[in-house]
Amino acid sequence: MNTRMMAVAAAAALALGSGTALASMASGKLLPGVTMQPSRFSGPGVYTGAPALPVTLSMVIAGGGPKDFNSVTLVKTLTGPKFGAEVGSLTKKFGKAKVDTFLKVFNFVVADSLRIVNEKHVALPSAPNPNPKDGKALAEALWDAGQTGRGFNVEVMLDRAVSHPIHVQVMKDIDAKYGLAADADYHAVLNQAMHDLASVYGFEKNDADAGM
Repeated sequence: MNTRMMAVAAAAALALGSGTALASMASGKLLPGVTMQPSRFSGPGVYTGAPALPVTLSMVIAGGGPKDFNSVTLVKTLTGPKFGAEVGSLTKKFGKAKVDTFLKVFNFVVADSLRIVNEKHVALPSAPNPNPKDGKALAEALWDAGQTGRGFNVEVMLDRAVSHPIHVQVMKDIDAKYGLAADADYHAVLNQAMHDLASVYGFEKNDADAGM
């Protein structure tokens, strides 16, 4: 794997966890590394532990790879044949302009995180997990990455992608380039998309059955 591939792996805006084990924790008990300090846009929930990177690598590859990463390609992989329905649902809820901004900001997040990760010489995994071609498995890994022990928080998911400090720096950079409103919209649309995936694939039911 070349250096750029590894760096982009850590650069994604999305998140990693230890897989379905995260979603099986007892209700109300915070997962390791999670605190209930306020996040910027998503209520209580901050992940302060080390990032887990194999799912991030999977996500980057699913989005077209380090040189050609595209958030639309990633969403197509995650949603499969339901891509059109999901885009339509997000557009109905948020409007076309905000969905377009979300996709544009998502691409910026990857590029900006890549810059920061390169500067910090982050050590990265050699292989993705899960299979980046398996949209359902990848969606579930991302959903699990956002679990706090008390439910899903999109900013915990993003913290697990690259660490909380890098996530915070990327948010500042989004603000500087696109404005605070675009940053808030990015988080809101991403949160809704993750909940939609969880609903379609049954992750929310699985969490309830596991006592989340």
